[in-house]
Amino acid sequence: MIIQEFSFGNFRSFKDIQTLNLASAKIKSRYKSIDESNVIVNEKFKNISFLKSKAIYGANASGKSNIVKAFETFISVIKNSVKDEDILNLVEPFRLSTETENEPSFFQLIFWIDDIRYRYGFELDKKSIYAEWLYAKPNERELPYFIRDNQDIIEIDKTNFSEGNKLVNLFEGSTSENEIFRNNSLFLSTISSLGFGKLSKEIVGNIASIFVINGLSHTGLYSNAGSSLGDSKRKKYIIDFLKHGDTGIKDIDTYEVPFGDATTDSDYDVKSGSGEDKKRNRIISTRKKYNENLEFQEDETFSFRRMESEGTLKLFELSPIVFEALKENRPVIIDEFDARFHPLLTKKIIELFNSKQNSKAQLIFITHDTNLLSADILRRDQIEFIEKDKYGASHLYSLVQFKGIRNTASFEKDYINGKYGAIPFLGDFSKLLNIDDNA
Repeated sequence: MIIQEFSFGNFRSFKDIQTLNLASAKIKSRYKSIDESNVIVNEKFKNISFLKSKAIYGANASGKSNIVKAFETFISVIKNSVKDEDILNLVEPFRLSTETENEPSFFQLIFWIDDIRYRYGFELDKKSIYAEWLYAKPNERELPYFIRDNQDIIEIDKTNFSEGNKLVNLFEGSTSENEIFRNNSLFLSTISSLGFGKLSKEIVGNIASIFVINGLSHTGLYSNAGSSLGDSKRKKYIIDFLKHGDTGIKDIDTYEVPFGDATTDSDYDVKSGSGEDKKRNRIISTRKKYNENLEFQEDETFSFRRMESEGTLKLFELSPIVFEALKENRPVIIDEFDARFHPLLTKKIIELFNSKQNSKAQLIFITHDTNLLSADILRRDQIEFIEKDKYGASHLYSLVQFKGIRNTASFEKDYINGKYGAIPFLGDFSKLLNIDDNA
């Protein structure tokens, strides 16, 4: 799956519809190698090429994390609307305007599966889905596979989307409340949950495969990485990832410990069973040990979660995500990507996605690391900014939209100097030294 565009509006700090564009612009970078490695090019995509990565910059509280939350909400509603009637509570409109506070939020994703372009989206609030649509472009012309208006399917392609037509026919003429197609569940998700929804299941599966990591508070990453150690290929990749990250770790492994061992409560993940049959694994790291003559002795083991640094833990958690993304061409969206990482480490991970060996995986990340604002790392269309206006609404724009920016320019210096906006307007912090006056 390849993402071309993600649009969203009336969601959290975003009042108007904003679009994060991952189609590459027709530009030439300072270095030809960057244009060759950072862009996905394939003749199947009909003269469109795509960016392998997109960096998003902005001041604190500008709305950067809300982009990640928009992705997360979009995907969660698609995955869970059929089985979870409360999932729409994730939707939060822009509440600083009377114009939008009672209006539905908007989400739309344009993406490619193989050589077909799809455009899928919906409008909804906490109570109901008001509109939903799926378009596809199998050839030169975009076709409406279905269009939904509230509870009515007002248009459907009986040839190309016969599974949708089949579900509509099941309830044609029914006057009773439709328990399968609720007003707070998506039509596409409903079809995908049924045995005959082959295309719907493929689309939902691809969208659900997008990794969304919502910053340092994301739960489940440690458990997922620990479970990945049970697979030999993933384990080797994780160890190599940690070694290349200069963590000093020689090996990492797990062993089963008694469930009642309170000393290791912070180190385990419950795997299976209940009561006395509960099982859990403790993760340990191994390092080389030397004597006073700097001669190698036996290995020393450590409790991984308690003894390793926060940066090492984050690298461990991220490693299986990178493995899956590069192996299966799955998009990754990460908030606070550079937190707890050295700038050189951040750069190396981005280079994995921007490498020629990566054929289709995409990385979208939120960052404050201005070291990445360089023409030898990112193209201008790979750099996105976000800024709030005086009414509290967030706006997205790309560096490529600025005219007259030379490829030899220092993107980092110009950004810090405010040339592109998206920086904080800080007050006089020296006044905060007057403690007594502020008391």
